[in-house]
Amino acid sequence: PRQGLEGLPRAAHALEGRGRLLRRHLMGDPNVTAPSDDVAVHQSDTGREPDGAASTRKADGPADAPTDTAASAYASYRRRTARRVAMLTGLATLLLAVFLVALMVGPLGFSPAQVLGALFDADYDPWVANIVINLRLPPALLAMLVGGALSLAGVQMQTILDNPLAEPFTLGISAASALGAALAIVTGLVLPVATGATLPIVAMTAGLAASLTIAMVSRLPSVTKEMTILLGIALVFSCQALLALVQYRASTESLQQIVFWSMGSLMRATWPAVATVSAALLVATPVFWVNGWRLTAITLGEARAAAMGINVARLRAWTLVGVSLLAALSVAFVGIIGFVGLVGPHMARGLVGEDQRFLVPASILCGATLLTAAHTASQLIVPGVAVPVGILTALVGVPVFLTIIFGRQRSAVRSGS
Repeated sequence: PRQGLEGLPRAAHALEGRGRLLRRHLMGDPNVTAPSDDVAVHQSDTGREPDGAASTRKADGPADAPTDTAASAYASYRRRTARRVAMLTGLATLLLAVFLVALMVGPLGFSPAQVLGALFDADYDPWVANIVINLRLPPALLAMLVGGALSLAGVQMQTILDNPLAEPFTLGISAASALGAALAIVTGLVLPVATGATLPIVAMTAGLAASLTIAMVSRLPSVTKEMTILLGIALVFSCQALLALVQYRASTESLQQIVFWSMGSLMRATWPAVATVSAALLVATPVFWVNGWRLTAITLGEARAAAMGINVARLRAWTLVGVSLLAALSVAFVGIIGFVGLVGPHMARGLVGEDQRFLVPASILCGATLLTAAHTASQLIVPGVAVPVGILTALVGVPVFLTIIFGRQRSAVRSGS
């Protein structure tokens, strides 16, 4: 991109930049002074000075004020960027620490030296290495990946639907996956190919079917984001009703499997599951990051985003497809884990703001840290027993959910007054 003053990129931010400063200056905003080179270009093109330029030059000198304003804006931009990078670094460090603790705890406690030795020393004690690498590493890795995927899906849902309470469960993706898994358990379905992965495949297929239905409906010209949310809620209740019917007709053994799967657990983690979720996250993250300026612009409103040349309907539909893939894959392997897609994005927004260049990685790190911490706590509550992690995330998510609701109500009351 064309470089601005002192190396500042012209498109440094979707909502900032020299072009926006110049536009506000030419519209007569007294609080903004455009960079001197942009004013000079405008004068040469129009043959006249912008309103207020002569008075600015008389009061503050010929070039000092524009230069000082641009330098101050650039310094502020660099401070914000450095602060956000520091936040991301801190989140990554915290995630690594929580991940290490997750490998240490369990029926047999290990020290950090033992865990690091098992991971990086090929000649280390094979008994310790077998427990750490084959039993504890897959669930811990899957907790990080699923937490990051659900949080990324949640933040993009909240962005495109302009609803702070949106997450994968809101649009019925989790409920549809649970229904598919329940049908596979009750009917004893076994696929001719990849027989051991029948349950995840069926659950993912059901989640993707629900997602594609919502994506196709959202592409209709008359469908708004509010209607999309209402369609998701209707899908949630429909799938829950059908799931209750399946449970009513299920045998005792099948019912136990359905209930345990619905609680959400990381104890079924396998290396193929880790590889699959990793691949989905590696594909989706760069796509969302590249479209970050478009997604950031949507937060200003659909009309303003369209005025910037963004096809809002197409962006919403494709984002919904990517979000659905992440959510369906995550739920297929670990069951229903609620509120990670709600809590993670709000934690990230509180740290780095709405800029998608920083919000996307921050959401992934927050979600990964949250679910890894919940996985660690699930092994400590009852010694020798891994409590389903979905129970813990729900206990953490409900207070956050209520805080968001009452916070929005207070904001509405203040704005109305």
